Parts: sequence; structure tokens; C-alpha cells
Amino acid sequence: MMHRRSFLARAGGATLAAGLTVPALATTSSVIPKKARSLPLADVRLTPSMFLTAVEMNRRYLMSLEPERLLHNFYTGAGLPPKGEVYAGWESDTIAGHTLGHYLTAMSLIHVQLGDEEAKRRVAHTVDELVVIQKKRGDGYVAGLTRKRKDGKIVDGQEIFTEIMRGEITSGGFDLNGAWSPLYTIHKLFAGLLDAHELCGNAPALEVAVGLAGYFEKVFAALDDTQLQTMLGCEYGGLNESFAELSARTSDARWLKVATRVYDNKVLDPLTRREDRLENFHSNTQVPKLIGLARIHELNGDPKAGTAARFFWERVTGHHSYVIGGNSDREYFFTPDTISRHVTEQTCEHCNSYNMLKLTRHLYSWEPNGSWFDFFERTHLNHVMSQQNPATGMFTYMTPLMSGAAREFSKPTEDFWCCVGSGMESHAKHGESIFWEDGDTLLVNLYIPATARWRTRGADLALSTAYPLDGRASLALQALERPGRFTIALRIPAWADDARVAVNGKTAKFTRDAGYAAITRNWKAGDTVALELPMKLRIEATSDDPDTIAILRGPLVIAADLGPAPSDLTSLPPALVGADVLAGFKPAGVAGRYSVSAGYARPAALEFAPFYGLYERRTAVYFKRFSDSAWKAQEVAYVAEQQRQRDIATRSIDIMHLGEMQPERDHKLSSDISYPVSYRGRNGRDARSGGFFEFDLKVRPGVVLQATYWGGERKREFEILIDGQPLARQTLAEEHPGEFFDVEYAVPDALVAGKSTVRVRFQPVSRNTAGPVFGVRLLSKAP
Repeated sequence: MMHRRSFLARAGGATLAAGLTVPALATTSSVIPKKARSLPLADVRLTPSMFLTAVEMNRRYLMSLEPERLLHNFYTGAGLPPKGEVYAGWESDTIAGHTLGHYLTAMSLIHVQLGDEEAKRRVAHTVDELVVIQKKRGDGYVAGLTRKRKDGKIVDGQEIFTEIMRGEITSGGFDLNGAWSPLYTIHKLFAGLLDAHELCGNAPALEVAVGLAGYFEKVFAALDDTQLQTMLGCEYGGLNESFAELSARTSDARWLKVATRVYDNKVLDPLTRREDRLENFHSNTQVPKLIGLARIHELNGDPKAGTAARFFWERVTGHHSYVIGGNSDREYFFTPDTISRHVTEQTCEHCNSYNMLKLTRHLYSWEPNGSWFDFFERTHLNHVMSQQNPATGMFTYMTPLMSGAAREFSKPTEDFWCCVGSGMESHAKHGESIFWEDGDTLLVNLYIPATARWRTRGADLALSTAYPLDGRASLALQALERPGRFTIALRIPAWADDARVAVNGKTAKFTRDAGYAAITRNWKAGDTVALELPMKLRIEATSDDPDTIAILRGPLVIAADLGPAPSDLTSLPPALVGADVLAGFKPAGVAGRYSVSAGYARPAALEFAPFYGLYERRTAVYFKRFSDSAWKAQEVAYVAEQQRQRDIATRSIDIMHLGEMQPERDHKLSSDISYPVSYRGRNGRDARSGGFFEFDLKVRPGVVLQATYWGGERKREFEILIDGQPLARQTLAEEHPGEFFDVEYAVPDALVAGKSTVRVRFQPVSRNTAGPVFGVRLLSKAP
């Protein structure tokens, strides 16, 4: 028997920033199989728990949506009369149509997870409508995306692909010839069709997918390699995965050929060389590409594709992820191992975690090791389960970790963010990854109350547990058609130092191997195996700052409950003080809840609870750890900053709070290709290439214009004008990492003479972004 940590150390494993362990590249396991596959979702039924509640609330929401409204642009683009009014939010923008793909996937999952025939019927109805729409177009194309022409007119999006085939390609990261991430939208529809075919047995869905693939095969064939790379500079989701899966589904190698060509050299080549160049790349744009490479590796054995997928997972989970398992700050990867500088209210986009869990499933199936599921469990419990409000069924986009931040949930018919779509899918399949198998081995990877049919042995399984609040779980073989000798392997998380196993109520010996307690014996119907995992408090520090810490109990991150929403990001963040901060945590009578007295928490006592469940509360997840003397110094610095802010306020003539509706209306803001942003508690606005934003400010002689920027922006350059006259040219290039900073521009008296207001304009230099700008003031010159 080899202890897991000893095995991994011997094999060259490394410790992750989040307190996990990277699985070794190769194992010498004698018990755990070399490959694994999950039990079909249709053979798993959730029993009452928060997981079943999440699925049922999600079903309720999905059933409230009208397919005809999601199909609105599909109809009109094909020249057919719409059968429902278009939804608002993203479905009324040029990315329209992405939600329909998510809807098809989610409904298909609901069908198999719950055995829901109405979900299957709705999938069939939606696919039938797509068949009609595709036939009307006549060339295989079918989509709901639109494009904005240079004259501002919104038209059907197919015309961009006609331009692209002529070599007319303008890509700006998320804009492709005037459409917002159109290939991302196409991928979501592809994925929905393939899931409808697999999970609902819907043959027409595969026919629509083949027609759509044929259209885009022609688009890509018209481009040389340079043109293709230009096009792939715009987000394309996991389109490579869809073509690879279509190849497997149809046994047609032509689609795998297309899949291997949908390859972003800039991002993926370094990963094949095991180089981390992810900094400043949009996170969720990249994850699906690696899922696609993983699927390609499974089909053609390409070693570079497999290397890239695995290395990407190692770097993201070990060097770019927060304690809840999520990643990204303002949707972007940051410098590796700098978590403490990126604890903001714009952390952890849900789509990223949704996709990282999909990637984890692929990698685990190649080489089963409990460490893969240490990450999966952490992210599933602390991020995915926090993303859906069980009272409403609505979803977050970001899951903010900044002290004082509260989650903001979608509205049923007004948003349709990407994370609404991935939320629909995540909360339709909580039974998907509990049970895995290979040959005569059953692996239990997640402790979620469920029953299952293990067809290999003709077994009816029942998993009972109150996990994650309680560390006990029991697996019963309620029926066993083929009794005999086989292995049941229960995952032992890395944090569990003293796991105990019992069979039929008696302490049992087990082999601890690759992160599992494996029991091989002659099993019969009625046998039970029970696992007990100690739930202890522990500290996890960020890798870049040992005094920026989070608190966990077993698999759960526990957070300070700072009161009811909405967010309050102006108060001093709470800190933990003392040489042994865990000594201050006293159980509060409910599992997972603790009280911390003012002797250990500053500036006041705190109540802690599992982070995922604080749906409508302000929270603190990361804490600075201080000695008493260091805390006093921190208070002094804070008061000094408050005094500085008061001084600025007394000099202010007019203030523009960018990104806020009423101030922008009051100051007569106008803009083009410009968007409101929010970061670290501050609202702002940017303007993309070719755009601008401008507004009025009150003025008097002897003034300076002050603008606030974030010091970690990637390089960009823009101009500031007053009444059409140049005032300044500003370059941002990460000069003040980790902080906001102000720049003051002296305003010549001639520009304001005799005026009570001026028009201030921010506009990017060609192929740049202006801002984001987090507020603008006109100030009297300092005395």
C-alpha cells in the first residue's frame, strides 16, 4: 500500500496553489484501472438534497422559456415570419442564438437526469423548427446571430461569412465583421444539436448538424492558413470539439480534418510545448479550445493535443485559480501565482468553471486518479453550487470574492448571458460524475445522494450522505444480479488525513491507491460500504502572499457573512488577527457555521458559513492575516486614504460617474462601440476600436481634469478632447499593478473661457481601447 502523497511525490506530482495535487503523468496503480467512463446519466437518479433541488429549479426555469422566442432570429434570418417576440439582453444583440444551443443541451440533460418526457418533447419540437428553417435557407446554414453594418443597420449574420470567404476579415477579439463572437454562437448550436441526438435519440438533430458542418467546411476551405488564423483571432468556443464529435458520431473522417484545422496557433502552440503564456488572454475563450484538443486526442491519438490539454489544466488549476476553484479576473487570466492581487468583485466567470469541469472529465477518463476529482469537487461545490440561487433558479455571471461583494443573479427574460446558458447546463446534470467504471471496478468520485444502475454487474446502487456538511457516506448494493469478486473504490480527498472505511458495519481494510480507498472482495446483494472523512478547519494561503488566506472545512470554503445584499465595497475589509487564527473559530450550532470573536476578527466579530449557501448575502472569502501591531498600522493607512479622498471632494466642481445610468443621463453621455464596466467596486466605461464616449461637465477657470484608471491594464492608447480640441494622449501599460491611480491634466484657460460646461470626449487611437475610465472629475487647481 502506498500513501497518495508519497506516490505522487515519487512520480513527480506538484502541489497546486489551491491546496490540491497535480495527478502524476503516469501511475503504477495495481488496483485502480488505467481508463474509466462515467455511468450513463440516464442510469443515475438524484435523491433529495440541494443537488436535486438545483435540478428541479432549473427545470422549472427551462420550462418557462418559449422556444419560439429563442428561435425569433432564426426565423427572420431565413425570411420566415417569427412565431414569438425576441427575448431581451444578449438575445437582442448580435450574439443572439447562443441561448438556443444551451437550451437544447440543458433540456436533453433534464430528460435523462429526471426521465422527463416533456423535456424530450420540447427538444423534438425545437429541432423540427430548425429543420424547417435550414431547409428554407437551402445551403445548410442555420443560426440566429446578427451583424451590425458600418452604417449601424442590424441584419442577418450570414452575410459576414460571404465576406469572410472573399478574404474580407476584420477580427477584434470578440467582434468578427460586425458580429459578436459568431463562431462561439455556432458552436453552442452545434453542441445542442449533438446533445439532442445523443441524449434524446433525435435523428433529425444530427442531420441539421451535418448540414451546418457542411456549410462551415466550405467557409474554412475558402481561407488560406493566414486568413484562417485571422478569423480564429475572434472567439470561436469549442467549434473544434463539435467537428471532432461529429466525426465520431458519423464515422466520417472529413469532419475530423476540419476539427484539426480549427486551431489557434497563438494560444495553442505554446501549450503543446508546455509553456504558460496565458496571461492577458480571455479565459473562457481558451478553455473550450482545449476541450476540443482533448476530444481530438481521443480520436486520433495526437500526442501534442493531449499534452496541451493536460498542461493547460495543470497551469490553470495550480497557478490561475481561486480557492473556490474558479478562475479569471474581469474574464482574463492574470500573471501566474498573483491571486492576492486579484481578489475583486469581477472574479470567477461561471462559464470557465463549467468548461474546466468538462476538461477534467476528459483527462480523468484517460488516467483515473482521485486528484482530478479533488479539483472537480472543490469547483462543483464552491463555485457551481453558488452560481444558482435555489430560491429563484437564476444564475450569476461572476462569483465575486472581494470583501463586501454580493452575487448578482440574472433575470428570467432580460439577460441571457453566456453564464445563464452554462448555468442551464450545469444544473441539469449533477448526477453526471458521481459513479465511474472500468471492467470490474466501480469508482465513487462525488458524494451526492443518488441511486444508480451499474449494468456491468447488474447492480442497483444507493449512495446516502449529508456531504458536504457531514463527512459520512454509505453505498449500498441493493440488488446484485452478478455477485462475485470485484473492486469498489471510494475517493479519499487530499485534505482527509484519517479516512475510515467499514463494510457491513465492521471496520474494513482497504488499499489506498491513487487517491482511493479500494476494497476488493466477494460482494453480494445487501452489502454496504461506509466511508467517514474528518471535517477539520484548515487555512489555505495564496501562493504569492502567505498572509492572504482563506478558510476551509473539508471540501467547503467557509466565508464571513457580512449581511444582506446589495454589495458594500466601501467598508474596511475584515481581517483575521493572531498567531493562531483558527483558535478563534467556535462552532455556532449548525454544521459548517462558526463565530469568531473580536479578539481574532477586526474590526468586529464575524459569523462564518459555507460560501456556496450565502446566495443573497455580502461575503468575505479572502482575509489578510495580521499581528495586533500590524493591524493598527493598517488602520492608520486607511484613515490617511480617507483624508485624501475628502480633500479631493472639496476641490471637485463636477464629477462624472461613468457606467452608472443616472449620472450618464444627467451629463448627456453619448457613445458608440462603448460599454459600461465594473471592477473592484468601481463603475466605469471603455470605448473599443472605432468608438468613443463623451459627456458634459460643469466648468470654471483654473481647473484640472482628473481621470481614474486601473493600473494593471494591458497596453492601450487613447485621446482626450475638450469641445473637440485635443487635451491629452494617454497610454496605459500596467504601470501601477494592483491599484487604481489618478491622472490630472491641466486644462488651458482658453479651452474653458466664458463657458459654464464643456464636452469631454475619450476616443481610442486606431486598433486600441480607450480606458476603461473609472470616473472623471473637474477640480480646482490645488492651492
